[in-house]
Amino acid sequence: MTDTKSRPPLTIVLAAPRGFCAGVDRAIQIVEGALDKWGAPVYVRHEIVHNRHVVESLEAKGAVFVEELDDCPIDRPVVFSAHGVTKSVPAEASRRNMIYVDATCPLVSKVHLEADRLHKKDHHILLIGHEGNPEVIGTMGQLPEGAISLIEDEAQAEAFSAPDDRPLAFVTQTTLSVDDTAKIVEVLRRRFPEIAAPKKEDICYATTNRQEAVKAIAADVLKYRGVEINPDNIVVMPGGKPTMFFAILMFGEPGTEIMYPNPGFPIYESVIRFSGATPVPIELHESSGFSFSADDVLARITDKTRLIIVNTPANPTGGIVKKEELNKFAKGLENFPHVAVL
Repeated sequence: MTDTKSRPPLTIVLAAPRGFCAGVDRAIQIVEGALDKWGAPVYVRHEIVHNRHVVESLEAKGAVFVEELDDCPIDRPVVFSAHGVTKSVPAEASRRNMIYVDATCPLVSKVHLEADRLHKKDHHILLIGHEGNPEVIGTMGQLPEGAISLIEDEAQAEAFSAPDDRPLAFVTQTTLSVDDTAKIVEVLRRRFPEIAAPKKEDICYATTNRQEAVKAIAADVLKYRGVEINPDNIVVMPGGKPTMFFAILMFGEPGTEIMYPNPGFPIYESVIRFSGATPVPIELHESSGFSFSADDVLARITDKTRLIIVNTPANPTGGIVKKEELNKFAKGLENFPHVAVL
């Protein structure tokens, strides 16, 4: 095995704050409380949060996740997710005499109430958000059809035509990019100077704080490593496996090849095959410290190669590719613009 004393120092940068926001934590506690009170099964309309580990943990305790209210038996309680629901959902649950618990995030509920208040003042509402997002569906479902228009980007803000002479007001999805939203709002205010704005920022504090944390990571990388990174290109992932999984699925398809270190994570080969690509192992040997030769890897690149997975320091072997070898590898890749490296 590689001598650990020869390894370069490894710096791990932790984003702060990180983890669940208060609304998500509250929603999880509501589901767990419903299970304690009524026992299993408790039905949950839509996944309570976008986190597979949390969902699977709640499923193990007796939660059953469904897409629609029609999927729930009338004799069991149902919880509405943190993203919020349209007005018709609790109305239908009441009509069926169902026990239901609303786990909508209070900040999302604030947007619902704000949109309703402005609508009652005869404003036409513009919702800045992403089409198909559960929160957006829930917010638009608070008002009658035609009373609210969705604006997704600056181009739509420029093209929007007011449906009548009513005053305009805007609200926003709570989980948007602060910078992107500000640009959209700037367009709307330029075109409609009298447009009414929320009394307080709709984008939740947890979203804002985490976006600031990503900007801080970019500044840290520039300060200590001399590498300038656009914060929009930083994705904070819960560990390495999701990153590898998504990258392999993005580049892998039938007729392509993906090179991976062997020995390495068993998931490499299985996910590559799942993507439809052909796995091409980069054989690593203990005699060379489980490192690889740049010349050997470059020589195996073909027209079908789309992705090369490089893991250094390697897990589970502990192998480290020397800096000069990595530099040679990077220089050689300039001849293969069709190949990406993970």
